[in-house]
Amino acid sequence: MKDVAAVAGVSLATVSRVVNDVPVDPVLAGRVQDAVTRLGYRRDAAAAGLRRANRSSASIGIVLDDVANPFFSAVHRGLEEVARARGVLIFSGSSDDDPALERDLALSFSAHGVDGLVIVPAGTDHRYLERERAAGIALVFVDRPPQRILADAVLTDNAGGVRDAVAHLLAAGHRRIGYLGDRSHIFTAAERLGGYLARGEESLVRMDLVGSEAAERGALELLQGPDPPTALICGQNHLTIGALYALRALGLEAEVALVGFDDIPLGGLVRPGVTVVAQDPVALGRHAAELLFARLEGDDSPPRRIVVPTRLIARGSGEIRPSDRMRS
Repeated sequence: MKDVAAVAGVSLATVSRVVNDVPVDPVLAGRVQDAVTRLGYRRDAAAAGLRRANRSSASIGIVLDDVANPFFSAVHRGLEEVARARGVLIFSGSSDDDPALERDLALSFSAHGVDGLVIVPAGTDHRYLERERAAGIALVFVDRPPQRILADAVLTDNAGGVRDAVAHLLAAGHRRIGYLGDRSHIFTAAERLGGYLARGEESLVRMDLVGSEAAERGALELLQGPDPPTALICGQNHLTIGALYALRALGLEAEVALVGFDDIPLGGLVRPGVTVVAQDPVALGRHAAELLFARLEGDDSPPRRIVVPTRLIARGSGEIRPSDRMRS
């Protein structure tokens, strides 16, 4: 603490107030925080261990991709249910799939004294969290695994879910099945593509589609080609909506089968109802929270990976058989 005071040019008392969250002049607080960051004082394992021995902050930080996305809102809900039962407060923010913003949010939550972090990773190098973990902060990753750091992760069986979708369509008689996928660099998108390619055709794949409008264009390109698919699989809920627009524009909603990954609002009310491979985002959140609190309560076993299964919900669109017109 004396070194922090010397670097910041303030008194020892001022440093003590800042690190203990007692309000001080913002300019002085900024100088102390800069010194703390430069010297790594806050991250000293012994000191932080004393401060966190009883999880005194009773709070955790959550970095999601997009808190407005219904999927991540449900993940948040699962986390919240477990945290609330323990009287723990949640701070959350959206990274917008930006690695720099992910890092800023995680370190900001850490600087505010949270006991643990749950992160939907956007970046490809999470070694920046090593010092946070050494300081006693528990880490759990959800939806996607961490990169270049060993830590707990809770994931969906992405590849298995898409394999189930392909098998479902093959059983209905389809042989040319198109695939619309999200950004290739995202772990979940790559896993789902791998599930499709186990039995699908690479020529019928359209990847790196961001949003429903891009998915609509990708679906139109496939369906208006010389040898169109008789069925489509969409690797993400927004892509499913774009595919529905394309099918409606071509008048093929009753002739081309469709299976989406992730459920969509009102998916059971349109005609035909939308068949989906459903994740369980609330379960992802619950498992992540339970792992986090187990670590905070002293579990020092090797990092764990929990894989949550999907389920196929048949509503009609995935049960359409190939028509003579689409085969010709």
